[in-house]
Amino acid sequence: MKTLYLDCSMGAAGDMLAAALLELLPDREAFLRGMNGLGIPGVEIKGEDSVKCGIHGTHFAVTVNGQEEESCDWGTDSHKHSHDHGGDGHSHSHMHDIAHIVRDHLDLPEKVKEDILAVYGLIADAESQVHGVPADQVHFHEVGSLDAVADIAAVCLLMYRLDADEVIVSPVHVGSGQVRCAHGILPVPAPATACILRDVPIYGGSIKGELCTPTGAALLKYFATRFGDMPPMRLTAAGYGMGKKDFEAANCVRALLGEREESADVVLELSCNVDDMTAEEIGFAMERLFDSGALEVYTIPLGMKKSRPGTLLCVMCRQEKREEILRTLYQNTTTIGVRETKSRRYVMRRLTEKLETPYGTVRQKKSQGYGVDRVKYEYEDLARIAREQKMSLWEVRSLLDKA
Repeated sequence: MKTLYLDCSMGAAGDMLAAALLELLPDREAFLRGMNGLGIPGVEIKGEDSVKCGIHGTHFAVTVNGQEEESCDWGTDSHKHSHDHGGDGHSHSHMHDIAHIVRDHLDLPEKVKEDILAVYGLIADAESQVHGVPADQVHFHEVGSLDAVADIAAVCLLMYRLDADEVIVSPVHVGSGQVRCAHGILPVPAPATACILRDVPIYGGSIKGELCTPTGAALLKYFATRFGDMPPMRLTAAGYGMGKKDFEAANCVRALLGEREESADVVLELSCNVDDMTAEEIGFAMERLFDSGALEVYTIPLGMKKSRPGTLLCVMCRQEKREEILRTLYQNTTTIGVRETKSRRYVMRRLTEKLETPYGTVRQKKSQGYGVDRVKYEYEDLARIAREQKMSLWEVRSLLDKA
């Protein structure tokens, strides 16, 4: 499995992510020529050598009419800032302006255009919540400027080119202190950044400054398969994307590309015994457990004290879902005690493709790993066709295989 791991122990900004991913490509100059050939007005992009704390990497330098954007922290240094200061000649854009640039002027694959606009959508939604205005009326300030369009377009195109099966991101260091924005002096992380990073593991520290910008946060949130520690993998390439400022720690995002043969994660098994619930009540409890985020729910018949027939109810879930699953168990069963066991789960890589057939759209589920490839059709789609065509499931499968 092709795995991309992003180490954000010094936060993330759009230019730093672009530089780190650029270093993973075998032909970086060809990519830069392609970016400069997109025709973003007045924009020139260079990959400049940079050294931070003795580590060599790349700075993704974007200039608009010969000028590169400066950071704008309050009383401290930080990354290139991507959502604040006005009055520097850059345009303040709305979502429809961004969509016009991306859809009508950039010669990019449709998937990349969709990714760019989805990233902007995350920022627009966050700014909308923070400032209490509709998303289509949000002024993007520097995020809407041409250098930010270049940063986001570059990251989306690089992700498209690298085509990793999964993107795992470390907990994100957001920095500390204050930052000066178009709206005034704000705490770090800035409100829009904090909004985007909901449900993402973040932390602060002694480094003063904005380490994670709204652009960086939105790119991480959009592309991350999950957040967590780096998994065991066979490393094939490493890239270092450098910020402009100097800190006591290397100011960079590190991108690690590698292969791992299997997917293993730790899950919890929560179980309880019940002997005074009806089959309907147990079935309802199972539905509620799935709604609460259970990975699997199953029952086993067993004999209990006083020769009573009972049921062992087992739930598999991720560790972060423990409390919610426990609440659901106690609310929907008669148990007064739940047991917990940690298990390591090895799973095959799974993906779903949509097939257009004479009978409508059919989802095809593929599983790969450990030298095994499996393909099956989604049951609900088979059942729909079988009912409509008055056929058996076997006949429908045979028809689809020939289609």
